Amino acid sequence: MMRIGVIGAGSWGTTLANILAKKGYDVALWAYETDLVARMQETRINDLYLDGITLSTNLSYTGNLADAVQDRQVLVLVSPSQVMRHVLKQLKPYLAEDSLLVSAAKGIENDTLLTMSEVLLEVLGPEVEQRCAFLSGPSFAREVAAEQPTAVAVAAENLDVATRIQELFSTNYFRVYTNQDVVGIEIGGALKNVIALASGVSDGLGFNHNARAALITRGLVEIARLGEARGAQEATFYGLAGMGDLLLTCTGDLSRNRSVGIELGRGRKLDEILNHMNMVAEGVKTTLSAYQLATKLGVAMPITAQMYQVLYEGKDPRQAVTDLMMRALTAEDD
Repeated sequence: MMRIGVIGAGSWGTTLANILAKKGYDVALWAYETDLVARMQETRINDLYLDGITLSTNLSYTGNLADAVQDRQVLVLVSPSQVMRHVLKQLKPYLAEDSLLVSAAKGIENDTLLTMSEVLLEVLGPEVEQRCAFLSGPSFAREVAAEQPTAVAVAAENLDVATRIQELFSTNYFRVYTNQDVVGIEIGGALKNVIALASGVSDGLGFNHNARAALITRGLVEIARLGEARGAQEATFYGLAGMGDLLLTCTGDLSRNRSVGIELGRGRKLDEILNHMNMVAEGVKTTLSAYQLATKLGVAMPITAQMYQVLYEGKDPRQAVTDLMMRALTAEDD
């Protein structure tokens, strides 16, 4: 029986672990919170991040990183992007030489401005590149956990690895497509959270469908611009990890990033909003990285720039919308 370790017991990590366990694999789920581990062992429910979902009997739980990594043929990495480097450094001594690595984190590291694939290679070494895959797409964890039909994409430099991960995760409700554009998959997955914050701000200000449609459409342009500047393929942004994930995150009520944006639009302060959340809204920190990366590469990303000013410079959200609307007029393809 294949032995799999899932690193990170948030809602998405728990859901992915449960998919694999229900398929009959021996899956160990590592959680940072030792009290959560104890409760999951007793109740088979992640009451902190995925309450109400009973987990498979094939799933085991541990707070010991070595137990979740040693002798595992596949490791699924679902830690928040800003702590991924720290977690990788901790697990590196226990990593098998031939294990496959699947990153399901969505973000760009602050300070270094590296994607998760670049963080993996920097920490674990270039030799792991041909064993890495990156999972992304429109997938609210709770809907997947409830076995509602979902389609995502997995990208890898090595197509054989992408195909193996595709087969590993696919079920009658969770369909996985392969892709070889790692950069595009990662940029799409990270940047959609920034646009979702903006979409939430628009909703919180009381704007309706017209404004949201404009943000999604022009947001996709920004994502594609940055992705192509990093070497991504344009077609990726019109697929599941681009337009698909963007639509879901900008419109769905389960979107944490959209929810943060709504509260900002209603006038609440960012610190107050985040202090009342037990899950991570990746878009807040990704906005900083995206803004800095766009500036570094000379890529025009006006929505991202306004979200940066709202989040990090205290700009009034309504003024940010006005400034977006009153920018110099351009052609649509400019």
